Amino acid sequence: MAPASHPAVFTTQSPYPLPPQMFMIPATWSRYQLSQLVNKALTLAKPIPFDFLLRGDLLKTSLADWCTQNAVGEEETLEIEYIESVLPPQKMSDLPHDDWVSAVSCQLEQRFLTASYDGQLRAFDYSQHQTWSSAIHSAPITSFCIVPSTSADSHLIATASHDLTAQLTEITLATAQKTKPLASLHLHTAPLSSVAANSSGSQILTASWDGLVGLWDTVVPETDEVPEPAAGDRKKRRKIEENKPKRKAPLMVLKSHTARVSGAVFNDEKTAYSCSFDSTIRSWDLEHGVCANTITSSERPFLSLSLAPSSAPFTVLATSTDRTISQYDFRDPHPLASLTLTHPATPSCIVRSPRHPHQILSGAYDGAARIWDLRSVKGATPVASFKPWDGDKKILGVDWKIGGVVGVAGEGGLGVWKVGEGA
Repeated sequence: MAPASHPAVFTTQSPYPLPPQMFMIPATWSRYQLSQLVNKALTLAKPIPFDFLLRGDLLKTSLADWCTQNAVGEEETLEIEYIESVLPPQKMSDLPHDDWVSAVSCQLEQRFLTASYDGQLRAFDYSQHQTWSSAIHSAPITSFCIVPSTSADSHLIATASHDLTAQLTEITLATAQKTKPLASLHLHTAPLSSVAANSSGSQILTASWDGLVGLWDTVVPETDEVPEPAAGDRKKRRKIEENKPKRKAPLMVLKSHTARVSGAVFNDEKTAYSCSFDSTIRSWDLEHGVCANTITSSERPFLSLSLAPSSAPFTVLATSTDRTISQYDFRDPHPLASLTLTHPATPSCIVRSPRHPHQILSGAYDGAARIWDLRSVKGATPVASFKPWDGDKKILGVDWKIGGVVGVAGEGGLGVWKVGEGA
């Protein structure tokens, strides 16, 4: 008796499409045999490993087992989407810090930037040497971002801290390394949780435990816009006046959240999103300073927020204390989570893949970083995972650079990993 087989057609959004044709696939085949078939049909000079999606489900078993689990008969034609496999992540380096690292950026050429609970920003080169550091805040830094700039020699950094302020600092990491405090941002009455810049570098957002979102421009004022508290020795204050950053006031205060705001990001120059412990995600009209839309998810305090990958405009991803990452589309008049990724522990942070429009990387309190493909809408199964440090040291921040370099920040310091991005 001949082994059972299924009629199948293959589709892909990868750069390696097959001509439209029907295949008869043995039911005993699994991912490995399917990948061999696609590579043979493509006649590629160098084989590429592929994974396979059936009805949004990442194939982990044989076709026969999948068909049995999903009540698919032998005569039904299977539509199988193939995607490039994520190669196993490889550790590149480990950069311990004296205190927990809250955030990391891999975006500067040949540099890693880290922010720490000791209030310091640090820069490391690819040889694992610390090349620069500066005490930006007197309390833990919770978040930072590189503000887009036209300068080739210096970088504008926005930081958020438990000291109730954000800071704009100009740093130079060339041979003559310099740190220039430009402005301190005064609005919030509780610790700040996040800071983000828009794509032009003209504005930033701050989110705070006081329930407020601040909108600021990045212009450094000539004089203080916020008066300094009356206290201390006036003579001593005059001596350090020249080195002090200008005290800056917000352009706008966005008010609607009823609990601490855990994250805020720009969608474009006119729209922003924020998430909160009040179990809401809100969109903001930045021209008028009003809340334009609210997504409410009962008893789901949100911890962090990211725009969804480029394949899903007007869509956000939010981590929650219920151990999930949920995806919401603001174009839906009655938005419910269109996708839920469940973690064994609370996910703390998300970053989009810079290359693949369907992939994200999450970090969690169980010490694991996980790569997800959002086309796998059923499985909530990561396509790859790794632990940057021994044990269950918490991850607080992640970043992903073109070329597959991933930085992981947290209780263990900074871990740098190479994530395979297919061919």
